[in-house]
Amino acid sequence: MTSRKPDEQLARNSRLRLVRPRALATARRAVTTRRTRPAPRPPEGTPPRAELARQARIVLADAVRIARWAAVDRGTGTPPAGLEAPTAQERAAAALHLTPGQVRAGWDRARLAGLVELHGATARPGWRLHAWDRDDSAVLRGWVALFDAWSLVHPAPEDVPPSAVAEVVEALPQVLSLLQLSAGPVLVPALLDLLRQRVEELREERCEVPAQGAPDPVGGAADLTDAPGGAADDDAECGADGLSALLDWALDGLAAVGALTLGAGQATLTPLGNWAVWVKLEQICVAAQSPAGNIEQSAEDMLRGCARLTPGPARDEYRAWLAARTLSSAVTELLAVARGEDALLRGLAFEALRVVGAPAEAEVRAAVQEASLRPYALLWLAEYDGADPDDAPDVLTREEATWLWVDTAAAVADHGESALLVRHLDSAVQGTVPALLDEVRAVGHPRTVQVLVALAAAHPDPALAKAVRRAAFQVHTGGS
Repeated sequence: MTSRKPDEQLARNSRLRLVRPRALATARRAVTTRRTRPAPRPPEGTPPRAELARQARIVLADAVRIARWAAVDRGTGTPPAGLEAPTAQERAAAALHLTPGQVRAGWDRARLAGLVELHGATARPGWRLHAWDRDDSAVLRGWVALFDAWSLVHPAPEDVPPSAVAEVVEALPQVLSLLQLSAGPVLVPALLDLLRQRVEELREERCEVPAQGAPDPVGGAADLTDAPGGAADDDAECGADGLSALLDWALDGLAAVGALTLGAGQATLTPLGNWAVWVKLEQICVAAQSPAGNIEQSAEDMLRGCARLTPGPARDEYRAWLAARTLSSAVTELLAVARGEDALLRGLAFEALRVVGAPAEAEVRAAVQEASLRPYALLWLAEYDGADPDDAPDVLTREEATWLWVDTAAAVADHGESALLVRHLDSAVQGTVPALLDEVRAVGHPRTVQVLVALAAAHPDPALAKAVRRAAFQVHTGGS
């Protein structure tokens, strides 16, 4: 009777064959799919999401047409490119039957809404543009990005000091909150009184210099809009007439992006604007009321506080945390956590970096050179370049995918349940357990032994558990 080697017997045992692998993205998400929290209900009278998305598509209709022409259609045989040059704007205007001014405005909106991304001189369709016709969430996120950037869409008057403009942008969330709470028209003089009061409060707060390294007491956690850049000068003054003019500018800018309507000396939030302000206030409240107090926490503590949330609520937490600090410092802090030993926090750090988006691209590209971050960075870049999250793992080599499998298994072993670790076995790219064990042994992940020991202890199949234990021993002793 011919004897077979143990690995041959293992390969022939059908119980030890792996099922068709799930996407690695699914395996990563499994670690964070734990307890759910009841989703807050929007204010009474808020239209359904499908209706809000329909309204957002109307607001961004020209931007979508221009983005598709610039990044996809063109029809000239030339590579997709941006529309900053006047000649390109004229060509787009002729092709789309728009004026050059409409093209400039639409192109600006397309970029701010994430419909198109510029990589050097090449324009690529953003993931929201890919999903525009089928995904209401992508549409609403694109519109909210435009809403956040209203002060960039609608330039401030040139004769007003930039410091005064920055003050008004910083104070405007309170104006929007009043409009949202009023659930109807509010007279402009009442808005002006509130704006003046808030500007005075901000000036008083700036006089109290925070300790070095302390968070800004009027940081972006309360901001519902993006300032046009640069801190306001402490001595900036804006008279009553100037403040009134800046309020008019702000209201016009918000009306231009479809957030409110103006008429007869009053302003009213549109359904879209009302919903967006409510969503942002909820994001801030959710993070502020979380057990860890995530807005004020370090990146590591914030990620630990989000570990038991499902992906949707966790993204809300990331947004609120990011809004309270400069993006450059936030990206640096998140990557520092990703370099640590906790694999769960490494995965969550890159989920938070997905919320950051374009401002994180340069540092994520640099992280590709670091072995422990490379698979995560490659997946981030693939999704940033427009790949579907379920297809993004295709950019990884077999070795990188195996390293990520071990890293994810380490996260599950440290923070998850035994059953989840057993299910994680199904997500390996290899077709059989012997092939997986061979490649896991070769990949050199520092947690390989611990992962294999935990898997052997958790798996109910004695033959498979024995094979995994043998592999762990071989890695530990340096055997083959």
